[in-house]
Amino acid sequence: MSQNSTPPRPDSTPRAHKSDAGQAWASGGTLFAGVLMLVTGIMNVFQGIAGIAEDDVYTRVGDYVFKFDLTTWGWIHLIFGIVVAVAGYGILKGAEWGRVAGISLASLNVLLQFLFLPYQPWWALFSMAISIFVIWALATDDAYGPGERY
Repeated sequence: MSQNSTPPRPDSTPRAHKSDAGQAWASGGTLFAGVLMLVTGIMNVFQGIAGIAEDDVYTRVGDYVFKFDLTTWGWIHLIFGIVVAVAGYGILKGAEWGRVAGISLASLNVLLQFLFLPYQPWWALFSMAISIFVIWALATDDAYGPGERY
């Protein structure tokens, strides 16, 4: 006689599964976003130190409506850079707060760099592009689901 047994019941919560390659790419993008946040934070710290040290470090381009003293910009970049680097560390550790802080701070960095365009246009555009990638990578990665980590 054969035994008739019912197959095990699937998990009651339906979930879309990514392919292993897709999940690896998304996790790699998040890892890269964490590294970029760490590097961007350190670069902001260096920008801040340069701005605090001497106002003549940056070249002004045109006469813009939003003028700030470069020493003030230096302090803003220094403090913001430290916070961004800490968020990058949180992303690398796989912390949920790191992801939320990373998206928030990368968004704020886009605005900050936009205001910094008159002083260093090429660096500001480059930093804005990095921040947009970080936002995308952190917002699209499913590895931060409940109970899941790298």
